[in-house]
Amino acid sequence: MALSFHQAMEAFKPRLPLGVGFSGGADSTALLLACAAMWPGQVVALHVHHGLQAAADGFEAHCRKLCAHLDIPLRLAHVDARGVSGQSPEDAARRSRYAAFRQLATEGPELGSVALAQHADDQVETLLLALSRGAGLPGLSAMPATWQRDGLIYYRPLLQVSGLALRDYLREHQQVWVEDPTNTDVQLTRNRIRAHLLPALEACFTSFRDTFARSAAHAAEAQSLLQELAATDLARLTSSTDPSTSDAFILLQALQELSRLRQTNVLRHWLVMCHGTQASAAQMHELLDQVSACTTRGHRLHIKVGEGFVERQGVHLRWYN
Repeated sequence: MALSFHQAMEAFKPRLPLGVGFSGGADSTALLLACAAMWPGQVVALHVHHGLQAAADGFEAHCRKLCAHLDIPLRLAHVDARGVSGQSPEDAARRSRYAAFRQLATEGPELGSVALAQHADDQVETLLLALSRGAGLPGLSAMPATWQRDGLIYYRPLLQVSGLALRDYLREHQQVWVEDPTNTDVQLTRNRIRAHLLPALEACFTSFRDTFARSAAHAAEAQSLLQELAATDLARLTSSTDPSTSDAFILLQALQELSRLRQTNVLRHWLVMCHGTQASAAQMHELLDQVSACTTRGHRLHIKVGEGFVERQGVHLRWYN
């Protein structure tokens, strides 16, 4: 069910003190103002300067000025978000941003949690991007409302609030914000979705934000069940006392006793949880075929998977890079 901005904030119960990711844009400005009003003296603005565009210095100056005017503490981090060869710009920026939040959370009184300002339109865009890429359940689950990373609790309290509602709130309070010039660049897929698909969906399905959110929630529930099954299977298939460690080798014969779908599920879980890597669909298909073919003691297995390799060592499978 769609919520008004005020309803969403009334339902938000974060762990305090709270950091708010603050870019200076409309969404994060609305969230920062509302949080500071609800928990005065318990809110800190967190601004990450990515260094990716000329306007970034202006964003920082605006954030400094607004936080000084509102008497909200501001913590700043400058990062190099250019990434490495083969890494998408979005992924590089996201990784550097989370690392910066972890650093900023410990500068001064340690923060209990961080709130981010993604809203219902962002959630729809994320789901449409996942569909366009043929994503599985993890992608179709879109963005979670709360999760933990690097010892911090993160919240997205506005996932049921439209972007228009946030701007209406700012206009009510006569508050200015900055516009990222890349938001109008329709060469970027997310911006094309925002400019062309969302208005079309609004015209055809007026409740699309609610229905898409429900679909994402159903996908998230199904993915949670698959993760529980994978964790159970992994505990049975590994020779390590702690199956989440990087030295957790897979027992080949026990893996072969599972159905192909369960093999896929547990191997993906093993790669992510133990090694922090993911297999492409083609790599996983090849790996499963090789596992099925390992019926003799001398059959070798050595294939590229994710950022490393899976190979057979006696009765085990191991991953290394």
